[in-house]
Amino acid sequence: MHQCAHHHTPDQSYGWAFSVGVILNLGFVCVEAFFGWYTGSLALLADAGHNLSDVLGLLVAWGGYALAKLPPSPRRTYGWRGSTILGAVFNGLLLLIAVGGIAWEAIGRLSDPTQIPAGTVIGVAMVGVLINTGTALLFVRGRNSDLNIRGAYLHMAADALLSLGVVFAGVVIMWTQWSWVDPVSSLVIAAVIFLGTWGLLKDSVHLALQAVPPNIDFDEVQSALLELPNVTEVHDLHVWAVSTTEVAMTAHVVRPNLENDDAMLKAASDMLHSRFQIDHTTIQIERSISEADCGQAKEGTL
Repeated sequence: MHQCAHHHTPDQSYGWAFSVGVILNLGFVCVEAFFGWYTGSLALLADAGHNLSDVLGLLVAWGGYALAKLPPSPRRTYGWRGSTILGAVFNGLLLLIAVGGIAWEAIGRLSDPTQIPAGTVIGVAMVGVLINTGTALLFVRGRNSDLNIRGAYLHMAADALLSLGVVFAGVVIMWTQWSWVDPVSSLVIAAVIFLGTWGLLKDSVHLALQAVPPNIDFDEVQSALLELPNVTEVHDLHVWAVSTTEVAMTAHVVRPNLENDDAMLKAASDMLHSRFQIDHTTIQIERSISEADCGQAKEGTL
């Protein structure tokens, strides 16, 4: 008898965290953009632009988080769980676009630095430090277990660091009157965002291509299956991410000393190929639903 199991990570609600983060950051974007325009500070405008992209990033991550909770259907047998992976990919790309925009404007300003009121810049940026740090802390617990939540956390943590950079630039300008510090600090901001984003984008694209999740050793999974009683061979082993928190696996295991169902399995495989063009099939044989203790059968989902 073959058994199936469906283990889900504990459901921790982040809906309130997303709503609080979006409201706080949207309000701060308006304040920072106004003072950046009023003072002529590129560092403030760059940080405001990045914060605006973070609001969009939070909305995308929130959307993926909400869609992943929808139940499976005959059309989408995994539900919308993959939307969390798409959200992480989008957030990575969004951050890279923000990096390019900040760097381009900063390089242009290096040739013509603008004098700014350092005190105003410092005050506004300090508010940003508090808001971004507070928002990042809302997602800190889920950053290691969910790539989608990690994307939201990286947005906020990077902004907190970058706002500190703006404060530093304002202090330097206040004491030295070196206007070029403002665009230089923007370039540093762009570099920090890029370094923090690359890992997120790489991991999310990795999952989107249905590769083995980075925290799973494929060879160890295969070895563990071979250690099962009476198993002599494992083939057609596939491990991939259903979402940023759930991993799926299919495998064919050979147990020659037990009742042989190869003929039925081959007929089923041939039928699925000829009728539906499904080439990789894994069929789990159960003697009864109650003995198999299959979670999906109990839930009545597809």
